[in-house]
Amino acid sequence: MSHNPERKPSASYGAGVWYNVEMASEIDRLKREFLEYLEIEKGSARKTLENYEHYLNRFFERAKIKTPADITDSAVREFRLWLNRQPGNKKKDLKETMSKKTQNYHLIALRIFLKYLGKRDIESMSADRIELAKIPERSIDLITEEELVRLLEAPKGNDIKTLRDKAILEFLFSTGLRVSELCSLPRDINPASLELSVRGKGGKVRVVFISERARTALKKYLDARKDMGEGLFVRLETREVAPQVKHKKYTGKEYGNLDRQSVERIVRHYAIKAGIAKKVTPHVIRHCFATDLLSNGADIRSVQAMLGHSNIATTQIYTHVTDKALREIHKRFHNKK
Repeated sequence: MSHNPERKPSASYGAGVWYNVEMASEIDRLKREFLEYLEIEKGSARKTLENYEHYLNRFFERAKIKTPADITDSAVREFRLWLNRQPGNKKKDLKETMSKKTQNYHLIALRIFLKYLGKRDIESMSADRIELAKIPERSIDLITEEELVRLLEAPKGNDIKTLRDKAILEFLFSTGLRVSELCSLPRDINPASLELSVRGKGGKVRVVFISERARTALKKYLDARKDMGEGLFVRLETREVAPQVKHKKYTGKEYGNLDRQSVERIVRHYAIKAGIAKKVTPHVIRHCFATDLLSNGADIRSVQAMLGHSNIATTQIYTHVTDKALREIHKRFHNKK
């Protein structure tokens, strides 16, 4: 099938849709330029671009937006009402209607788009007029110190898979890495190194620190590897690989790095083995990393830097469960009659 030379790829990231310049509305053209701006100027991740496009498309289609002038208070208000009446993801959050957090994702995308229009002096609604919905204060999923110890000690054995899994658990707790950051680590890490530079959200580089336990576990795992794979934590069994490569003989390179779901399964497996009834994920271990630092006297700015949080408000959620001073005051002065 031949393509019309006047047709160009749309900004539908990953969708493979073709974009007809003549048929596109003004708002479609501006949306495409906005997404290209985020990709090139801001270095936004592909997933971020896909999400922003999805949220904007939803608003434009629902509110019948064709030009920037069509974005009005009433159009946004009607869209917010519509969002608030949409069914939620029952499998994930058991909510009857769309969560306030998900609703806010739509509004954040629109607000950033309006700020972009303002920078280009394109007349439209002011981004400042969009207020986000209030959401309940975020709760933190934690396990106790004793449960954490049991989790870290759950992998027992000297086979390569057990050594890998032990290194993963120790590395997660030592560094506080996001699971996506862990999965992208290269193999050429010096097991004796005390620190490591990682590229996190938004392409920002930060330094994380490797404990003695994590270094020991990592060295044992790397010493046991015989493959030539370039990733640090790679798939080792047929059941860990994608269906399209299951027929291949393992060399490491074909199977590649573990993905998020694989690491989540590994953590869940050892949590069950350790007798922990709560749901344990790599992010729970990241929470444990942060609360451990704060509980032992680390300042919040340092913890923010180690976690790679761009906003300190994100880090402050941990202070609610780590304030030893308040706990001591309560113990000393409560109910002393």
